[in-house]
Amino acid sequence: MSIMIESLPSPTHALLPQYQAFLAAVAAAGFEGDICADYANRTVLATDNSIYQRLPQAVLYPKHAEDVQVLARLLDDPAHREVAVTPRGGGTGTNGQSLTDGLVVDLSRHMNGILEINVEEGWVRAQAGVVKDQLNAALLPHGLFFAPELSTSNRATLGGMINTDASGQGSCTYGKTRDHVLALDFVLLGGERLLSEPLSEDALARQCEQPGRIGQVTRKARQIIDTQGALIKAKFPKLNRCLTGYDLAHLRDDEGRLNLNSVLCGAEGSLGFVVEARLNVLRIPKYSVLVNVRYASFMDALRDARALIAHQPLSIETVDSKVLMLAMNDFVWSSVAEYFPQDAERQTLGINLIEFSGDDREAVDAKVQGFITHLREDLTVERLGHTLAVGTPAVKRVYAMRKRAVGLLGNVQGEARPQPFVEDTAVPPEHLADFIAEFRALLDSYGLQYGMFGHVDAGVLHVRPALDMKDPRQAALVRPISDGVAALTQRYGGLLWGEHGKGVRSEYAPAFFGELYPSLQQLKAAFDPRNQFNPGKIATPEHARTLLLKVDEVPTRGEQDRQIDERVWQHYGAAMHCNGNGACYNFDPDDAMCPSWKATRQRVHSPKGRASLMREWLRLQGEAGVDVLKAAAQRTPFWRGPWRKGRGGAAPAPASEDFSHEVYDAMAGCLACKSCAGQCPIKVNVPDFRSRFLQLYHQRYRRPARDYLIGSLEFTIPWFAKVPALYNGVMGSGWARKLLAERVGMVDSPMIDRADLAAVLKAWEVQPATPEALAALPVPERARSVVLVQDSFTRYFETAQLAEFVELASRLGFRVWLAPLMPNGKPLHVQGFLHAFAKAAIRNARGLKALADTNVPLVGLDPAMTLVYRQEYLKVDGIGEVPQVALPQEWLLDRLPADLGRAATGKRYRLLAHCTEKTNATDSSSQWTRVFQRFGLELKVQATGCCGMSGTYGHETRNQETSREIYAQSWEAQVNAGDEQGEALATGYSCRSQAKRLSGRSLRHPMQALLAHVRAG
Repeated sequence: MSIMIESLPSPTHALLPQYQAFLAAVAAAGFEGDICADYANRTVLATDNSIYQRLPQAVLYPKHAEDVQVLARLLDDPAHREVAVTPRGGGTGTNGQSLTDGLVVDLSRHMNGILEINVEEGWVRAQAGVVKDQLNAALLPHGLFFAPELSTSNRATLGGMINTDASGQGSCTYGKTRDHVLALDFVLLGGERLLSEPLSEDALARQCEQPGRIGQVTRKARQIIDTQGALIKAKFPKLNRCLTGYDLAHLRDDEGRLNLNSVLCGAEGSLGFVVEARLNVLRIPKYSVLVNVRYASFMDALRDARALIAHQPLSIETVDSKVLMLAMNDFVWSSVAEYFPQDAERQTLGINLIEFSGDDREAVDAKVQGFITHLREDLTVERLGHTLAVGTPAVKRVYAMRKRAVGLLGNVQGEARPQPFVEDTAVPPEHLADFIAEFRALLDSYGLQYGMFGHVDAGVLHVRPALDMKDPRQAALVRPISDGVAALTQRYGGLLWGEHGKGVRSEYAPAFFGELYPSLQQLKAAFDPRNQFNPGKIATPEHARTLLLKVDEVPTRGEQDRQIDERVWQHYGAAMHCNGNGACYNFDPDDAMCPSWKATRQRVHSPKGRASLMREWLRLQGEAGVDVLKAAAQRTPFWRGPWRKGRGGAAPAPASEDFSHEVYDAMAGCLACKSCAGQCPIKVNVPDFRSRFLQLYHQRYRRPARDYLIGSLEFTIPWFAKVPALYNGVMGSGWARKLLAERVGMVDSPMIDRADLAAVLKAWEVQPATPEALAALPVPERARSVVLVQDSFTRYFETAQLAEFVELASRLGFRVWLAPLMPNGKPLHVQGFLHAFAKAAIRNARGLKALADTNVPLVGLDPAMTLVYRQEYLKVDGIGEVPQVALPQEWLLDRLPADLGRAATGKRYRLLAHCTEKTNATDSSSQWTRVFQRFGLELKVQATGCCGMSGTYGHETRNQETSREIYAQSWEAQVNAGDEQGEALATGYSCRSQAKRLSGRSLRHPMQALLAHVRAG
């Protein structure tokens, strides 16, 4: 009996009546942003980097501050006072701060402009959606930076940092976000815009006299600080991190001025909307040194903290053995291994990273030498040794490893994964070691694994107990562990939430604030009397219907995931294990991570978004009684699909009638570049589960002709190549281009390269590779032979390049053998023809295996096609052993002498690497650099994102706008830069195609540059 996926009615119609009415009113009031009540947007924004999941009613994306005022005015309308809203930035919170079952207001999509940089006075003005690293990139040419340093700095927004009063590394020197906020443009309930900045007594008196909510909140704040000052001083602990959320301790600054920013920073959107900020910025220190100290135990590293702090470094960061071991197995370790030498007898189980910086190099070095003297003479703690990372580039490399610590913890094996719910406690640094000893004893009493890292100078440590939240018994431990840690931090004079905000953990606020908590309630009531802004967080008005949330009463992701059949969630682990850390939201256009997210700014088009949609789709299919694994096992012949009739070949229904279409749209927008698989700390491989989804989706809904054209290309192009003039003539004609674009959905089809490959093969005596011929070679000759594994794209669309590889290898003294051209199967996999892909992969792998068994190396030219052998092939059932196919630079490094005796020529090149290659074969770019060095050539690896082509993605009509936007974000400037800084070279066939299509430039492969050098010399 055939099994087919079910149509899944999208729950858009399930919006509560008051929210339907509010959204209608928003549209009628002239709101210019995006109003998204589709189930896809709601699903993706139902999670953050916490354990929780709350489905919002809809998501609003304001275009500007006036849109935000529209929302605030309507919220105050008597007709809409049951509506709740929650502002959202990067969505990287670990405590559910931006999760709601009301409306999400995401200020990051449109409100992300840097408005003004004042270099002379040292401040910037920016919108709430600006990402921290985005701001610092704009400040870098001026020698300035925005100080609070976060591990999520490449996706955390300024609005999010302000709303959580974020801090991190270096906070003892630089302070928290509020220490750098000069003024906030803040939208209050009712739509008034408050310019919040320190007020002199005269200015304070004038503001208190203002009518409306501005005057009301100012009067209440003044009353609280003037009547409760002594209690505030007594209750707030003397910690670097203070109490996040409604920071009454700094409501009056050192000059006695009232400053509402102290309560707005850290308010988690519970008082209104931050739309703009004027921020203090600092000069970048000219010189930095990082002292990396190794310990035989993590507790030794912690106990050493107090003595190290006395030397007044910029920061002290700590990493435990769990995180260290994860880092050692991550691609980042190759860049820092020299700083952490391993002792054969004593294993490093903890490290401290101590930074010294300043503008005077001699003064910094003197301070470092004094510190090193202390390390040598002080015997109170056993240290295994230390190294120095000198200069900004070296320091940044080590910190890059530390930054990945958060994500790496989530990538442990098994279903029990480290969970963030008690992970940012803060205690006085002198008590940290004793505190952590008791903390560890608490976790050990439950038999839990955990990892630790953090900021020992501030007394903050991140601790994440490993729990399988799909297991109700393990999920139930959240309550007793939270209670135990809260009590422990209070006993040590510390805080449960020292860095990452309160969020769902706000239920502990009354216990920490005690008799001061009513003052927080009064302040909340002045700003938000009906508890409409992020209700349940930090404080609630005294008589509010919604009370503070509780850690074990808010729905969790685990509760949703456990509804999925265990066999299914194990099979789709790449999607299930996404923990929402948001590394895929990386803003940097010169980083390869998720180009579709960067180009669209739509979170459904991110790895996190697609993983969220996949999890929900699987859950709903199971709820409908569908066994997706059995459905996937059903084999449908490749060519049967286009002529299917009836239910299996139905045309798609409107999206409102089937959630599957919303998931399809998100998956179809993926470039399948696999940058997520390489760069995500959790290794969320979207192309993998995307292909499986497409296979299932098209069991129900008819495929477009485009899919069959792409999927069959490796099989059909050899036949077309027999009549190249006819093929090129037809494909280049206007009528054919129009037909393909409008009817098939393909544009700019490549032409067959008419280079005379046969002549080249004959000239260099290249023979067909057969197991018999290779086995007959003497062993020394095998060592000087290489089998060229062809791919259809290079073979037929860039034939000249394949010929030049033959010439280069031959000129270097190698004998080239040509493997039979067989379909690799990658286009089939990308389009979800998984059964056809498996058949092609098994056939190809067996043929290549027979060649590899002769011990002659196999080399493939195109990185995207070659890496399929290392990734997708390994997951095919019944494929057996998959042979190793090397990239050209891997083979050259292995077979060429280390010293070719070639002097430096001064010739410079720039490498624009293929995104799949540089993120999934992480040493590939540096390998090219080393190869060029052997030839006396200089090759600089250029920081670039994705080119926007990625196989056939850029040839699909539906992707043209996005493809061109991706190219414009990074590649366009590098390709058009000219050769003054060195000729641009590209390793990827698709990258060269895109550069030629959009910039009219023909980029050479690095191998072609080497050949030109060899010919000349």
